[in-house]
Amino acid sequence: MTTKVAIIGVGQTPVGEHWESGLRMLAADAISAALNDAQIERVDAVYVGNAYGAAFSSQSQVGALVADYAALGGVEAYTVEAGEASGAAALRTGYLAVASGQVETALVVGVEKSTDTVGTARNRARSISLDADYEAIHGATATAQAAMLMRRYMHEYGVELSAFENFSINAHMNGSKNPYAMYRNILKVGAFGKAPMIADPVSLFDSAPDGDGAAAVIITSAERAADLVPQPVLIAGSAVASDTLALHDRADLLFLRAVEVSTERALRQATITRDDLSLLELHDAFTILAALSLEAAGFAERGQGWRLAAENQIGLTGRLPLSTFGGLKSRGNPVGATGVYQAVEAVLQLRGAAGLNQVADARYAMIQSIGGVGNTVITHILQTTV
Repeated sequence: MTTKVAIIGVGQTPVGEHWESGLRMLAADAISAALNDAQIERVDAVYVGNAYGAAFSSQSQVGALVADYAALGGVEAYTVEAGEASGAAALRTGYLAVASGQVETALVVGVEKSTDTVGTARNRARSISLDADYEAIHGATATAQAAMLMRRYMHEYGVELSAFENFSINAHMNGSKNPYAMYRNILKVGAFGKAPMIADPVSLFDSAPDGDGAAAVIITSAERAADLVPQPVLIAGSAVASDTLALHDRADLLFLRAVEVSTERALRQATITRDDLSLLELHDAFTILAALSLEAAGFAERGQGWRLAAENQIGLTGRLPLSTFGGLKSRGNPVGATGVYQAVEAVLQLRGAAGLNQVADARYAMIQSIGGVGNTVITHILQTTV
């Protein structure tokens, strides 16, 4: 029988262009905040989610680097990589370690430092997550792939570009109230369709900006957590699924199979239904991923995911609140750290500590992180214990 696992501490840095800080410093700041929040000084293991340390910062062995700099040397420490889902993969690793009983208290930190690399160099560095032999070698990028999916979706379902704008409007409305967000501007209706194109039809207001940042959570057994903090948050479900790495190998381009599988597994483990969820933090690196994720996760029929945004069902008081602190679009995309930021934000919601971003009576939160365009999908269900 596995041990129930809970989060007892959280910490984060603002997402932005941190010219003065490297990987180790960003991670250490988030770790310090999480340890203070949990009111503990030591942990037994450190799991670091990082996607592009080697490509962006010429630094592998990020686990040992971070543990050493954060004065946690000697503990079990290593890096977990799953593309943009690396932070969520680190959370999954920490969850399994504690659930197995092999680790009493684990620290999970996601960190990325991407803004020192710009232009073509950044595109080339980010493309190591694609199929090197059949995609990256031909100049494919994640943005180009998202654009192809979006164009196909619009063609198949007869959807106009404007149908997606409320995903971004909602994200920026929520992000405007988040002091840790990279972009806190509010998008006006109609601005979405006028934004400069990056890869038609993906525009500047449709694509989440890469940013530097780090977020951390402290996890331990639920039994022990109850004696340590007044509001532990239970990890009620944790699941991973994968799909083909190369987009062209998929039988159905417009259905994210790994989203479907990981969602079903996580809900089943948590013994809840979709109707029990108070909020959803999805991987809105591009609005097309938001629409496709809602469909594959069972919140909308195929070809109808955009309607939840267009019909204003995704706001803080809507039927299914999304991107409650701005998501990747407004909070910024700290790439490999994204999954841990989602966990921090969901914990704040479930504690009732989300301030102006609070979803009323939040009891269950689903967080979902995607590597690539559905290659690796990691879903967690978090539950309040009070």
